[in-house]
Amino acid sequence: MAEVAIIGGGITGLTAAYRLHGRGIGVTVFDGGKEAGGVVRTTFRNGFLAEHGPNSILVTSPLIPALIRDAGLDARVVSPGTSGKNRFIVRSGRPICLPLTPPQFVTTPLFSPWAKLRLIAEPFIRRAPADMEESLSGFVLRRLGREFLDYAINPFVAGVYAGDPDLLSVRHSFPKLHALEQKYGSLIGGQIRGKKERETREDVGKNEAGMVSFDAGLQVLTDTLAASLGDRVKLLTPVGRVSRAGGGWGVDADGTPGDTVFDAVLFAGSAHSLARMGSPGEGPSPEPLGEIHYPPVSSLALGFRRGDIAHPLDGFGILIPEVEPFAILGVLFSSSLFPGRAPADHVTLTCFLGGTRRPETATGETGELVETAMRDLRRLVGLTGEPVFVHRSFYEKAIPQYNVGYGKYLRIMDEIEGANPGYFLAGNFRNGISLGNSIVAGDEVATRIAAWLRKGG
Repeated sequence: MAEVAIIGGGITGLTAAYRLHGRGIGVTVFDGGKEAGGVVRTTFRNGFLAEHGPNSILVTSPLIPALIRDAGLDARVVSPGTSGKNRFIVRSGRPICLPLTPPQFVTTPLFSPWAKLRLIAEPFIRRAPADMEESLSGFVLRRLGREFLDYAINPFVAGVYAGDPDLLSVRHSFPKLHALEQKYGSLIGGQIRGKKERETREDVGKNEAGMVSFDAGLQVLTDTLAASLGDRVKLLTPVGRVSRAGGGWGVDADGTPGDTVFDAVLFAGSAHSLARMGSPGEGPSPEPLGEIHYPPVSSLALGFRRGDIAHPLDGFGILIPEVEPFAILGVLFSSSLFPGRAPADHVTLTCFLGGTRRPETATGETGELVETAMRDLRRLVGLTGEPVFVHRSFYEKAIPQYNVGYGKYLRIMDEIEGANPGYFLAGNFRNGISLGNSIVAGDEVATRIAAWLRKGG
């Protein structure tokens, strides 16, 4: 039986291992942490549920519900109510519901009459050259104007990437947006004409995709995948190096016999870990991948008595533009989004601090961060009380930033794979940063590995 070493026990590595194991291929997952799942962690305390990392899965591919179904978790899936579609953006110090329909867009105070009229010109703006390297902010300014950058794209980028649209590459951080312009010459026209093509592919646009979690949080998924693999998951086992060993691969890992040879290797860790491991053999060194920027982020799950908050909390949460005078990047209405996130007559709000915008706000003491968040919450949601639950998660290197010039890193990854048959790379540093992207990446790389093994390696 073929044997595959998988370095990294996060969602990408676990998905790949689960799919390979299901094909009758031997797998060993190496991870330096105490628990499998990477940043997908859930804490439940005193009736409050806190996610350490991602808070939901956006179902943009049929591969995602297929994994959930095959793992036997359909009965444990939870979805947002209808109010979960509401998203609030701050303008002039107050949250305003993002318009979801054309009539709402016409009447919303989120954008000025001039900004709304500016959209009429969008279908007539020429597409950029296909090989042009452009920042996300440059792209949006060119096609939609300043207000849409400041009050739509900027807060969205802070919520998704914890990033800066002046630095992010539109081609690499939002490839579907870039592709709409290139294929249709217009974002508006592309959204309309491209819908049928997405339906044919069974892919779903992010604005149309459903959102799911599980009754006891996202860790339900990673725990289930890890449990199905049993002792094939080696925790507290960091990998120092991968190298050629005869006709296969040797993995230098703590506590692992040095004579173990694998037919293939999947690296599914972080870009900076890959850079430290060095070259697996031929081709370029992965050392430049250590330059990829991962800003620090703190996540604060705060529990309050429901009567201490004036806002109806009837939505997904609030995103905050950089031009508005607030310290937090945004706040999720966690207990409005999914059931079981707070005890009766209480709510859970999850605030995010730091990112590329304000990295220093992520690194303070927990008490300081709570005070910072509460100052903003008093203005944003009418908070009057004190938290009865606090859980902080801090990531010094949180999310890889697909900044302008990211193509050079992707080329290095491609060249490393090409020069080392049987050595594969997948993860949020290559395949997109969302939890859904990582699940799809794990599934697809498992298919690639299985096909390579069938051909005899």
